Amino acid sequence: MPDIVSSRRLSRRGLLAAAGAAGLGALLAGCGKDGGDAATGAAPTGGPWSFTDDRQQKVDAAARPSRIVAFTGVAAALVDFGLDKQIVGVFGETRKADGSKEPQAGDLDVEQVEILGNAWGEFNLEKYAGLRPDLLVTHMYDPGALWYVPDESKAKILPLAPSVAITTARVPMTRPIERYAELAGSLGADLNAKKVTDAKARFTAAADAVRQAVKANPGITVMAASGSPDLFYVSNPKISTDLMYFVELGVDLVVPTKLEQGDYFEALSWENTGKFPADLILLDNRPTALQPKDLAAKPTWAQLPAVKANQVTPWDAVPRFSYAGAAPLLENLATAIRGARKVTA
Repeated sequence: MPDIVSSRRLSRRGLLAAAGAAGLGALLAGCGKDGGDAATGAAPTGGPWSFTDDRQQKVDAAARPSRIVAFTGVAAALVDFGLDKQIVGVFGETRKADGSKEPQAGDLDVEQVEILGNAWGEFNLEKYAGLRPDLLVTHMYDPGALWYVPDESKAKILPLAPSVAITTARVPMTRPIERYAELAGSLGADLNAKKVTDAKARFTAAADAVRQAVKANPGITVMAASGSPDLFYVSNPKISTDLMYFVELGVDLVVPTKLEQGDYFEALSWENTGKFPADLILLDNRPTALQPKDLAAKPTWAQLPAVKANQVTPWDAVPRFSYAGAAPLLENLATAIRGARKVTA
């Protein structure tokens, strides 16, 4: 889902605004063909390549892209599907303050990629140009909007390499997973590799575990939410792709009624957090959102039935769209539902 907390707390910063076309041209000229693919040792392979993304834009190239820059969660998903050295750069939350990896980085080797930005609005244009990218890949939550590609600098970013955007809203979670698998396969990943097939089997089993948990413990109402200092956001399962899939599996999710622009959530004042009774709360676990220890000082949070019953579980609000990334989310959901008790009327 869009970053409902950081989008309100962080202003987008245009990076390298003074870097004009001439400066970028000089930089690119200095990274010409003579240097080869020094960062990866790889060369474009596979003959002509094409892929039609979810903007219905077809990307054509004389050779399969071998230097890919992606949103961190996208890069991690592509790694799950079997890509590796093709990923040369990432943007989005990648490292925590202590230097460890953010969860969305998954099995991505963050030591081997250039981090172009580690927060909303950060995208180092000069470093991006220096990577000589063949392809830029990111999510698309709203039509035409490239996730974590800053609006104020996208006119300089997009001409440097073809881009692919995959829809990650208003469709069930299985759809972007399938699309990223398709993209990875087109880029040379072996989708029949044991690593991939085992992950898919685990995902299938985890989805069935959610179905069985709902049947075994009927009547549990679930709310997906995110907290900020001033507002409590209740997410809409008719828009958020993971929540949409949870509903398909039988989960009874709260549907907010007074939606903000984009229809992703309802923003409640802390005085009104009890508007939607829930037995179990899925709480946004991103660093941009308040966590239970931060929320403890909010009296109305402490009075929610689910909080009183200690029925709050972490929620990856921007999931990793791969079978390996999504399976643990479903397993955790199944466990939370099985262990919940009815605490609302």
